[in-house]
Amino acid sequence: MKKTSEITFDGLRPPCPWMDDSHSLWRDSVRNFVDREIMPYVEEWESAGRIPRDLYPKAAKAGLLGMNYPEALGGVDDDTDAFHAIITSEELSRVGAGGIAAALMIHGIGLPPVMKLGSKMMQEEIVPQVISGERQISLGITEPSGGSDVAKLKTKAVRDGNGWRINGSKTFITGGMTSRWMTTAVRTGADGMAGISLMLVDLESEGVSRTELPKMGWWSSDTATIHFDDVFVPADALIGQENQGFYGIMANFNSERLGMAAQATAYARACIEDAATWAQERQTFGKRLADHQVIRHKMASMARKSVRERFAETLLMLKENFSVEHEGRIRLDIALTREELGAMVGAAAENITRLMTEYKDLGYLSQEGKSIYLLDTDAIESEANIGF
Repeated sequence: MKKTSEITFDGLRPPCPWMDDSHSLWRDSVRNFVDREIMPYVEEWESAGRIPRDLYPKAAKAGLLGMNYPEALGGVDDDTDAFHAIITSEELSRVGAGGIAAALMIHGIGLPPVMKLGSKMMQEEIVPQVISGERQISLGITEPSGGSDVAKLKTKAVRDGNGWRINGSKTFITGGMTSRWMTTAVRTGADGMAGISLMLVDLESEGVSRTELPKMGWWSSDTATIHFDDVFVPADALIGQENQGFYGIMANFNSERLGMAAQATAYARACIEDAATWAQERQTFGKRLADHQVIRHKMASMARKSVRERFAETLLMLKENFSVEHEGRIRLDIALTREELGAMVGAAAENITRLMTEYKDLGYLSQEGKSIYLLDTDAIESEANIGF
């Protein structure tokens, strides 16, 4: 990728000492895919509230869905690492429509518990179908009664012969209307974290119903409430050990938060690039917006804040390489980084929207595309807390 000091998506990205030529090649590959298969259709998909089904196998063929999954299951695990996945998040965020990445990559939070804790039989059945783009899998943690307080979830599974009966509901489920499976947190024991299990639920099972949720942003991503009315799941649907699901959920959150941190910084860079382009085009009071000192100060402030992604990259390196005694500290830093970068992208989106609104009312016009920054970044700021 050509180096530049301009106020552009690439120019605002600080160099990363842990990325090599393989990462540059991967960035070029993902960018070519995004420019060819996604960019021309963003407005169409945002209006439709869905991405097309054929985008999944296309993304699979390009290597996006199988990244860091075993080759034996159809994945792409040859000389790839977590930084390749971060690059994927960044390039998809460059689109400027968060719902597209959320829908396309939803397996990134639904599938890891199956890989880490699921039986070999479960992995062999589910993983190839998902990373080939044939089917989707979502994650079901959040409930109508609460989001981030996982230990108090109420959806209950009770034993019934050679299986379980599930009753309850999950909400804010990304991909909830279109996914075939959902990695689902249920209560199988006493109150608190020690009574939670993870189960793989076929969303086409009898007793499952779905209600689509309208949203302010992330329009291309279907979001739903999933209702369970005496839904039977077989005994082998258990992911990991009974009553040990809480720990699987927490482990999943770390990678999810790092991915959202990368998404937030990339989204901020996209906002700033568009703001800079607009400020150089728009004329006010006899000169370009970019020539007004107050605007230049705003741009400098946004650009300065956007380089915080280096901290997220450092945490990723620590997470991948440090020993277990550092794990607690790293988990805390990951959570704090996601919160900080979420706030940063929200500020960047607000600045670009205000800039366009104050000088040409464009911030109010969804046809211009940029007003969705403000709406979509609200989801980035809150998604880890409410369980998207």
